[in-house]
Amino acid sequence: MMSSILLAAQATLPKTGTEWSWTEAGIIIGICLLCLLIIPRTIRYPHVGPKMPLPFPSLFNNPSAATFLAAMSAGHLIGTGTVLGLSNLGVI
Repeated sequence: MMSSILLAAQATLPKTGTEWSWTEAGIIIGICLLCLLIIPRTIRYPHVGPKMPLPFPSLFNNPSAATFLAAMSAGHLIGTGTVLGLSNLGVI
C-alpha cells in the first residue's frame, strides 16, 4: 500500500523521460561517431597498443583500443548530456 504523501508527490513530479526511442539512440550514435572521428586526431599517442579492427582505418585514424574506448566514453557522455538537454528544452 502506498502512502498518501507519495501519491501527492507523484502528481507534482515532472516527466523524467524514462521512455526510450530511436531519436535518442540516433543522437548518441551520431555523437559517438563524431567523437571517433575527432578524438583520435587530438590524442598525443593514439596508436600505442593493440589496434581496433575498424572498417575504415584511414577515416578513423587507425586508433588503438584505448583510444577507441576513450572516444566512445566521451561520445556517450556528450550524447547523454545532449539528449537530456534537448528533452529538457522540449525539442525531443
